[in-house]
Amino acid sequence: MPLHSLQRLSPTALLGLWHLSETPADLWPLLPRAEAYRALLPATADGKRQAQWLGGRVLIHRLLAEAAPAVAAAVQVHNDPTGRPWLDGPGAELTVSLSHSGAWVAAILAQGGRAGIDIEEIRDKAQRLASKFLAPAEWAAAQAACTTAAEASTHYTLLWSAKETLYKLAAQRGIIFKTQLLLGEFEPRAAGHIPATLVLSDFETRHCICYSQPSPGYVLTYCHESPA
Repeated sequence: MPLHSLQRLSPTALLGLWHLSETPADLWPLLPRAEAYRALLPATADGKRQAQWLGGRVLIHRLLAEAAPAVAAAVQVHNDPTGRPWLDGPGAELTVSLSHSGAWVAAILAQGGRAGIDIEEIRDKAQRLASKFLAPAEWAAAQAACTTAAEASTHYTLLWSAKETLYKLAAQRGIIFKTQLLLGEFEPRAAGHIPATLVLSDFETRHCICYSQPSPGYVLTYCHESPA
């Protein structure tokens, strides 16, 4: 199953989901200027990682075709030294964020503001690492919110994903998840919003992180800013 959905979040932001079932050989023909991308494919990527890498770029081009059809084929997706994607070409003024986990690829394309997105397969790893990325108040709230092991796995994965989204939106190195990416109180549901604060050296900004479960076993979080 290729493209799962395209959702217009606002007049300046699009979100796309791709349910990945294709092989790399299936995905290459879907990329414009595929030969240029062959030079960018990580040399150490195995078949699964290649499919995720290609699926992400195919999805971004689908978003570009929706948001900026006149330039979509001329834009190329690159990664900076931290792994964050950026657009080279006539769409360089657009912000893009990309994530993949298991069988899902997610991307957000925004104009005039920062954006972040993350998709995670639900596992118990986030709960085991909670003390490393949650502030004390966040950890206490998470413990109070979970009554079963399944709830805990989902909730802690959601908290990790929300902080990943905020980290991607910040687009800065050296951020400490526990003290600079702060999540406010919220009532856990299948879908909703999490208030968040990004604490940088000279200022703080407030954000609203949206979350949902695109399919059983996965959580999705995203955030984008409106143009100033």
